[in-house]
Amino acid sequence: MLKALIVEDEYLARQELAYLIREYSGIEILASVEDGLEAFKFLQENEVDVVFLDINIPSIDGLLLAKNLHKSSRPPRIVFVTAYKEFAVEAFEVEAFDYILKPYNEQRIAHVLHKLEALEAAPPPPAAAPETQAASRTVNLAKGDSIIVAPCDDIYYVEADEKVTLVYTERDRYVMAMSISEFVGRLPADSFFRCHRSFCVNIHKIREIAPWLNSTYIIKLYDLKAEIPVSRSNIKAFRQLMHL
Repeated sequence: MLKALIVEDEYLARQELAYLIREYSGIEILASVEDGLEAFKFLQENEVDVVFLDINIPSIDGLLLAKNLHKSSRPPRIVFVTAYKEFAVEAFEVEAFDYILKPYNEQRIAHVLHKLEALEAAPPPPAAAPETQAASRTVNLAKGDSIIVAPCDDIYYVEADEKVTLVYTERDRYVMAMSISEFVGRLPADSFFRCHRSFCVNIHKIREIAPWLNSTYIIKLYDLKAEIPVSRSNIKAFRQLMHL
């Protein structure tokens, strides 16, 4: 059973959130606290799986608390609950599990709770798999005011676009407020290849490798019309990877 901590300084919001968690999930609420310092002290002595965390709280604000928790050896999943949608981008820095806006939407919270329990119920990775690979099989993507926890296998390619990174799946495009190098660092190295300074491709989505200018290649993908270039500096590594 998942164990949770609620950090919320508004009494009614705290009570409502606790009710919804109990109504729509089997998650056990170990404690509900009003400020960041109290939460920090509680987490030093107690281990939880998820923290439902308001951002605008006394003592230590929610973002600072989340950043500290993110550095721990076994960080809990963070679900931000806040009235301020402008903090969604900063939530990605701590790889927040989700971002819920107030006033609460009952169906939205139920969906998040079901996602949490579904991840808990999923079978663990094989014992022989390296921890770094197991930990990077999902990635957080921005979708409006929400954070989508997406399987990395759903990503076809990523593209640098000035100060943001565009992430393409079969049906969607996500805009991430970070460099392509930072985003690629969150992807499993055994599935993604940085074929160009502005592109990284999922090698399992490659349908065709076509000759291009100056003895380089253009990559064509399943399901998408995009054509991804391979730069000259990456040709040797690409040929070895694809056994060309």
